[in-house]
Amino acid sequence: MVEAATDRAEGESVGDTVGFLYPGYSAEDDYPRLEAILDAGVRLPLVHTDIGEDAHRVDALLEMGSAARLAAGVEELKARGAQAVVWACTSASFVFGWDGAHEQVRELSETAGLPASSTSFAFARAVRALEAERVAIAATYPEDVADHFRAFLKAAGAEVVAMRGSGIITAAEVGTWGREEVLRLARAGDHPDAQAVLLPDTALHTAAWIPDLEEAVGKPVLTANQVTVWEGLRLLGREVPSDRLGELFRAA
Repeated sequence: MVEAATDRAEGESVGDTVGFLYPGYSAEDDYPRLEAILDAGVRLPLVHTDIGEDAHRVDALLEMGSAARLAAGVEELKARGAQAVVWACTSASFVFGWDGAHEQVRELSETAGLPASSTSFAFARAVRALEAERVAIAATYPEDVADHFRAFLKAAGAEVVAMRGSGIITAAEVGTWGREEVLRLARAGDHPDAQAVLLPDTALHTAAWIPDLEEAVGKPVLTANQVTVWEGLRLLGREVPSDRLGELFRAA
């Protein structure tokens, strides 16, 4: 079972605002797009964190996901009514490892005084929600960074049957990719034995193309900003079905 050290307590009142800490500037416009697609009376405010060095490199990612960088955005999110908070970054959470990523979320929850999670745990829970035992990773990152995600998913109980890294160093470059590049990434990373394809980068625009992605590979596709919002809704105790956001949201 994927444990949540900072889940909403049983019986706690359900709110209508989940806040996101998002590193830098690349695909942050997916969040208002997702809010509009859901059209469920849930607000998804976003605060940008200091990215430091924009590099898909382990040392830079560890600094990007440090407690101090995350804490800096918490008060602004709380001022905007956040009742839960999600660190909207995959790489700067899974590079800490399974235990380290738990500690990262625990510290964020303590700082905010709110339920908290991260995109890495969102992926782990989404895979479980789809009852997918075997997955393929189609990553924008260099392969050495993507391999940390493979290890994280293995710790969560998923088998990674294929992994493809694209060697992209900066989030800024990833944010320039359009529909055709994203579709090519998903197709290239798919594997016949995979029950779902995972695109783990919140710098990648995907919100508008999830049905296209699932049609392209013929199976569920989980993308970083999609699962991050799904995880935020879970922290609020909300299930919001949507035919426009893939099998994950149809299963809600």
